[in-house]
Amino acid sequence: MRVNYPQVCLFQPEIPQNTGTIGRLVAATQSRLHLVRPFGFSTEDKNLRRAGLDYWPYLDLEIHDSIQPLLDLFPTKKIAFFSKYGEKPYTQMDCEKDLLVFGRETSGLPDDLWNRYEECFYQIPMFHSEVRSLNLANSVSIVLYDQLHRRGLF
Repeated sequence: MRVNYPQVCLFQPEIPQNTGTIGRLVAATQSRLHLVRPFGFSTEDKNLRRAGLDYWPYLDLEIHDSIQPLLDLFPTKKIAFFSKYGEKPYTQMDCEKDLLVFGRETSGLPDDLWNRYEECFYQIPMFHSEVRSLNLANSVSIVLYDQLHRRGLF
């Protein structure tokens, strides 16, 4: 029986190396990766494949043309969105978040998601005022492993 691992969604990812690295992470954790089009690269991009190494056959991947049909599959209380504008740190999430949604590397998530799901937005704290953001792959790693740990999987 498969354990209820959190699923990761990348909304319109732009950098193939980040997506490849996240694909490798998601494969290693037996989670599922959702990618929402359009992408800033081709799925055949060598940088995407190189970052994921030879783990692509082990990746549980779904590609979506838009995000709303994916969000509709989950109760709102089971979704967590990540943004530097979120007011609550990710450590205040419960361990029952089934879909972890991350935005574009350059512009994050669209305002309409914020307007509809504001109570579901979280941030990863940063402590230097001149640092604007964290790397997307690092952000996914922090949150995904925190969720796995809270679920008692290690």
